[in-house]
Amino acid sequence: MNAATGLSLAGVAVALVIMWANFRPWWKGTRDPKALVPFGAGWLLGALATVCAGGALGWGAAGIAGLLSKGGNTAVSSLVGTGPAALASTRMGTLTPAGGIVVCIVLAAVILLHRTSGKLDRRRILGGIATGAVLGVLPGVATQLGWLPETANLVGAWGADLGSKVGT
Repeated sequence: MNAATGLSLAGVAVALVIMWANFRPWWKGTRDPKALVPFGAGWLLGALATVCAGGALGWGAAGIAGLLSKGGNTAVSSLVGTGPAALASTRMGTLTPAGGIVVCIVLAAVILLHRTSGKLDRRRILGGIATGAVLGVLPGVATQLGWLPETANLVGAWGADLGSKVGT
C-alpha cells in the first residue's frame, strides 16, 4: 500500500462493519458453511490483491482501502468531530510469477461466481473483496496470513512443474 492511500482506524472500522453485516445473518441463520462461500471468495481475492504490487489488483486493493478510510474519516469527523487516526500497513509477502497465475485463476473464479450469483450474493462477494483488501494490510492480520501468498506461490510452482512433466 502506498503512502498516498493511507489506512485509517475509521477505514478498518468500516471494513469490520461490512464483515459483521455479512457474518451476522449467517450466524443467526442455519450456519450452513456453503452460505459463507460468496463472502469468503471475495475476501480471499481482496486479501490476495494486497500482495499484487504494481498490478491492477494491487492498485484496486489500495484504492478500496483508501476509499473506505476516507469515507470512514469523513463520517467520524462529521459525527464526533475528531480527526483521522492513521494506521500502519504492510504486505503479507510477495508473489512469484507462478503465484501470480494462481491469483489470476482466483480472480477468474470470483468473477464467474459473481456472474452466476443472485443480487444478495453479489453484494456479499463485493463486501468480501472490500473487507479483505482493508484487513489484509493490517500488520497483525498480514502476519497471520503470511502463508496465503506462499501457498499461491507453491500451488503455482506445482502447476508449472506438473505442466513440464506432461510433455515427457
